[in-house]
Amino acid sequence: MEEKKITLRFRLSDDAGDLENADKVLLGKARQAALNAYAPYSRFRVGAAIRMANGEIITGNNQENAAYPSGLCAERVALFAASAQFPSSVIEAIAVTIDTDTHEIIEPVSPCGACRQVLAEYEHRQGKEIRVIFSGETGKTVTVDGLNNLLPMTFTANNLKKSK
Repeated sequence: MEEKKITLRFRLSDDAGDLENADKVLLGKARQAALNAYAPYSRFRVGAAIRMANGEIITGNNQENAAYPSGLCAERVALFAASAQFPSSVIEAIAVTIDTDTHEIIEPVSPCGACRQVLAEYEHRQGKEIRVIFSGETGKTVTVDGLNNLLPMTFTANNLKKSK
């Protein structure tokens, strides 16, 4: 049996001020989106903003439901809206952040596993890496180029094809 190692690459910034200007703007849009999230149960409001290759910025936020599995994460709300509005445009980047009134979160909050899988699907579909930027309410920011650095050994449409 052969043992292999996976290395993940990401950039850690002390705060959003260290980001490239376009990414700073995107994170700001995600912060605005978080303020409008519907999260009466967790009070953990998440915002996402997507920058499309055509210059458009699409936002989304988490939408909770009393029947918990029926809610949807901010990242997927934004991704599905972007795909519905601009089906042939490439997703360049997505920024994700949170807002809560229970306590201050200074550590970066990354997308959940389901959102990572959906991001991987869009990246595979478009054949171009997606930059993922995430932060807490304040503090450090993480930037990842490509889903292989966020979700290694990804399940994609290629896994559904018959082997020759």
